[in-house]
Amino acid sequence: MKPCRPYDTNPVKPSWVPPPLACDAHCHIFGPADRFPYAADRTYTPTDAGYDHLRGLHDFLGFERAVLVQASCHGADNSAMLDAIARSGGRYRGVAMVDPGTPDAEFSRLHAGGVRGVRFNFVKHLGGAPDMAFFHETVARLAPLGWHLQLHFDAVDIPQYRALLDALPVPFIIDHMARVKAGAGTSQPSFVQLLDLMRSNPKAWVKISGSERVSAGQAPFDDAIPFARALVEVAPDRVLWGTDFPHPNISADMPNDGELVNLFARTVTDEALRRQVLVVNPAVLYWAD
Repeated sequence: MKPCRPYDTNPVKPSWVPPPLACDAHCHIFGPADRFPYAADRTYTPTDAGYDHLRGLHDFLGFERAVLVQASCHGADNSAMLDAIARSGGRYRGVAMVDPGTPDAEFSRLHAGGVRGVRFNFVKHLGGAPDMAFFHETVARLAPLGWHLQLHFDAVDIPQYRALLDALPVPFIIDHMARVKAGAGTSQPSFVQLLDLMRSNPKAWVKISGSERVSAGQAPFDDAIPFARALVEVAPDRVLWGTDFPHPNISADMPNDGELVNLFARTVTDEALRRQVLVVNPAVLYWAD
């Protein structure tokens, strides 16, 4: 298991102030490992990034809300995430990972703890597609809870799974602009397919996060802007944004979280649209109740 590079501990103060109730809709809680150990079968070991640091970062950046996304290094042990949500006083919600055989009582416990979705990974270098029988069984359990799916895809694989996506009975989110590669341009077939999915399927959502994963790799990652803008244009009411703090498995320049907020402001320049993406849209999925 490889160690992750440490995150930037000196974020700049953003030059733009997010609106009230703005939400960082994609970030992670990692450890601390002495209290919340990492999974034995993990493929990477992150730098600890616990609740106190994340809460301080959000206060500094100007985000009142956040969605904590369970990552594979903690596996299906959602304890660190649930602890952070409980400590947040309603500011945080979560997206869990579950194992086959998870009982109904555990889904009820996760819901009471602030979880509103389940994440599945399809990215090949992170293990590839899940067992599809387990996937479909889990999907069937989400609708009664009002939950959604969060799907980690590489854009090149969307055509392979397009029929599956179009048949999903619950809302689903594609992470990080499907990790398209900026160097191939916005006319690349996989991105055109993503745009068509967003345009044609009202259950499809996308996160315009992960610009450092889309970019050719050099900060401030402005080469990701055309992709995010195109997605906002086709589905402004089904787009979310997040920092992806603390940026696990980054091979590009390590992002500065304050600069990522500035990048969002350069990407979405209309103030009403900024509020749509940061406030209105996440409230639909995570704070409807």
